[in-house]
Amino acid sequence: MSEKSDLEGEEGLELDLFGKPIAPIKDRRGRPSYAKVAENQELVTVLRCAGWNHERIARYIGCDEKTLRKHFSRELDAGADIVEAEALMVTYKRMRQGNSVATGRILDLADKAQLAAPQRRQPAKDPKPEKLGKKAQLDEDAKTGHQNSDWGNLLQ
Repeated sequence: MSEKSDLEGEEGLELDLFGKPIAPIKDRRGRPSYAKVAENQELVTVLRCAGWNHERIARYIGCDEKTLRKHFSRELDAGADIVEAEALMVTYKRMRQGNSVATGRILDLADKAQLAAPQRRQPAKDPKPEKLGKKAQLDEDAKTGHQNSDWGNLLQ
């Protein structure tokens, strides 16, 4: 027999220092990693849109707040926007199918968006004079003889 087969034993198992076969690890040590699933993503999005805070959402889905923020940061940051965008797409598809209520809703939202759009600002007609810095103001005062202190009265 070769040296390798002597060390491994007859069955091909690796042996420890005492000659006993090494058994495979049955369970992983430590806490298992959190498994992110699509159902939880949707749930976190809807709960965040409903105004739930991070602590309450984490407690509901059964994880820590740090784990929640690590795995669901997009859903937490933009939950309301995601739900609103999906609702708009459903309404738009119904409008395309001829639903008059959906058509009215889309038109109302379009009017509301145009009213909320910022108006262009007209440029100011009288630009304000440029404000000088401290040193530049002191130099200007020295040239014009304008004094902001009582030193001139004391020295004369």
